Amino acid sequence: MSGKEVATLYSYWRSSCSYRVRIALNLKGIPYEVKPVNIWKKDEHLTPEYRAINPMQQVPALRIDGRTLIDSISIMHYLEETRPEQPLLPSDPADRAKVREIVSVIASGIQPLQNVGILQLLPEEERVQWAQRVINKGFTALEKLLANSAGKYCFGDSISIADCCLIPQVYNARRFKVEVETYPAIARIDKDLLSHPAFKDAHPDNQPDAVKDAK
Repeated sequence: MSGKEVATLYSYWRSSCSYRVRIALNLKGIPYEVKPVNIWKKDEHLTPEYRAINPMQQVPALRIDGRTLIDSISIMHYLEETRPEQPLLPSDPADRAKVREIVSVIASGIQPLQNVGILQLLPEEERVQWAQRVINKGFTALEKLLANSAGKYCFGDSISIADCCLIPQVYNARRFKVEVETYPAIARIDKDLLSHPAFKDAHPDNQPDAVKDAK
């Protein structure tokens, strides 16, 4: 971005996909303002106005560099390619592939199966159990991947987009009462990064649309 232009992030405070992008923007030092979109009680993502911004009617969407981008993973890759400072991917292609494996497990194998849209299709009494099943399966796979890749963080000792995806997923896991501590690598990385300023500022509780005592 040039001058004093500030990006606009269409975000829901508890959306893990929005959370990912907030972390990445913070790590990159990109100024942005949050425009809340209430996807839970008010269905603001289903309005014609928001559909014009994001045809998928999901969050997040990011207005940056005179264009609007949708999908959290695509957004993070765009930020990486246009703002290579404070890199979130390693330089070696094989290492990048390993980071993307972790991202894929979370962004394709866990999060979509326990998000709001899916849970709303289930009877209320079955939602927590379903989410736990999905998250535990994914975390079991992640622990095996991290055993071969993790240093201080998901891949070695540098923060990557894998960490941007992992921490929001751990937040979801705790919401659904998953025993995260049974996954030692995941629990350790989560503990280390929650106090990092970029992650702390992006936390759902610190968002302008956060709801106190939300279930």
